[in-house]
Amino acid sequence: MNWGKQGILNSTILTLSLTVTLAGCSSSTSPTPSEGTKLESGAPSGVGLEPITLSYFSEDPSTNWNNMKDEVGKVITEKTGVTLNAEFAVGDPVQKISLIAATGDYPDLIAAKADVGKLVDAGAIIDLTDLIDKYAPHIKKMLGDKLVRTKYSLDDPSIYAIPTWSSVDEKKLKADGGFELQHRVVKEAGYPEIHTVQDFEKVIQNYLTKHPTDENGNKNIGLSLNADDWHMYQVTNSGFQTTGGPDDGEYFIDQKTYQATYHFRRPEEKEYFRWLNHMNNVGLLDPESFIQKTDQFKAKVATGRVLGLADPEWDYGDGQNALKAAGKFDQTYGHYPVTLSKDYKDTSFWPAGFDGGYGISISSKCKDPVRAIQFLDFLASEEGQILNNWGIEGKHYTVENGKRTIIPAVQERMNNEIAAFQKESGVGLYWNIMVHYGDGIKDSTGNYFTRNYPELLTATYSEPEKEALKAYKAEHWKNLFPSEEEFQPRAYGAAYTMSLPSDDLAVILGAKMKDITWKRIPEAVLSKPEDFDKIWDAYMAELEKSGVKEMEAAYTKHIQSRIKLWSTK
Repeated sequence: MNWGKQGILNSTILTLSLTVTLAGCSSSTSPTPSEGTKLESGAPSGVGLEPITLSYFSEDPSTNWNNMKDEVGKVITEKTGVTLNAEFAVGDPVQKISLIAATGDYPDLIAAKADVGKLVDAGAIIDLTDLIDKYAPHIKKMLGDKLVRTKYSLDDPSIYAIPTWSSVDEKKLKADGGFELQHRVVKEAGYPEIHTVQDFEKVIQNYLTKHPTDENGNKNIGLSLNADDWHMYQVTNSGFQTTGGPDDGEYFIDQKTYQATYHFRRPEEKEYFRWLNHMNNVGLLDPESFIQKTDQFKAKVATGRVLGLADPEWDYGDGQNALKAAGKFDQTYGHYPVTLSKDYKDTSFWPAGFDGGYGISISSKCKDPVRAIQFLDFLASEEGQILNNWGIEGKHYTVENGKRTIIPAVQERMNNEIAAFQKESGVGLYWNIMVHYGDGIKDSTGNYFTRNYPELLTATYSEPEKEALKAYKAEHWKNLFPSEEEFQPRAYGAAYTMSLPSDDLAVILGAKMKDITWKRIPEAVLSKPEDFDKIWDAYMAELEKSGVKEMEAAYTKHIQSRIKLWSTK
């Protein structure tokens, strides 16, 4: 399951709701922009500017949050009158959401993920349909005919969340997943072809043989995993990612029948985890992978001793940023499309289309739902989008001959002092609180909304990174991966964004399967190779005994219902 893309990378869900009737919002036919489309600017009319503080809880961390005292945050408050009193989950975010739902202690704004159903069941969040229709012209314009994808279900077509996870009309330009290798490692290997787990392993093994320790005598580490609490999903996601499956959370969805299978039950995934078992057996897997905490994992990455990763950039990014700040650019990472064998295709760029499942919600106890929706609508405006992505004109960027350009000194800080710069400036810090246009979309001035466009992306690369890309005859890391055009769009989006009622059979049984899986996967990976099959067979038997087939059948119905819901007008 993709839990973050921008830290979560990234996935903050704030669900705005108000118990009102479903109105003309869903009939909006305003087009959403495609590549090169120009949009009109302007802040929402009638926005109140009286100072107001809204409490806000997010399931996702925000390491650089500065209580809106950053430069962008101050402008947002100036434009809207809103300041957020924010709390971010520590430990298991699902437990916190359950506690919020159970106690009735609801903050004004709540960012939940797939367990938003718990908040719906508790009456903790409101239907936003009328609020959007009356007070959110920019949100309506941006979503256009995609607004139907924000509806909760066929049985309950309310809008409980403003989507903040999926970008509108995005043509993703930046690779931030796959498997990662330090630039110095591939350079010493002569920049070989890296497509399979065997290729990945060989490069690491050869480097470790020559360089078993760093300059201080500390052991270098082949591959380290972050399995701390929900980060376990990043470990297990590699099972489907290396065997041709798109990110549909804990399921593999047949693209013809739309039948759901708990993805661990696929025989090919067993072989991926057998490879991890092998990596452990030959000493290339970090022995602390399943016991280290996230902070320890990031600190380990920051030492430069971890040669390889199988982790999204938002998860290890703090450690990499520390390396950049220390000038150790050859110990930062490139992205490679690693699969179990050449029989499979990396699916990192398999498009899901626009997903409306994750987002920001307004609670039933919000002190001022209208101000809350107007605040979110400002963030959806052209001014709000440019402010979050680019910062403040004259301070962070200039406009010359109609072209928006990051000030060179600012660009250098963005490259080398990412954490400190973001905390001070706020640039990019509000991504998970806003519905947003994706990469490749232009604003009314003909400039791109986001900074992820080819020319500017190139400006972020260090010399070792440029050297590696040149060696692979690639302009960007994305060029190494199969492109979007090689896949058929998924009719249901990304399955993991579906929000289900807490008493749903798929949810109840899913919790059981998770407990079994999170126990059995580490056991299988860390076992003696001769015991792997026995442990895996016991794992499969335990899943069946616990109702995995019933869970799959229940989830299949939800997938098919979503397809039907999204086809309605």
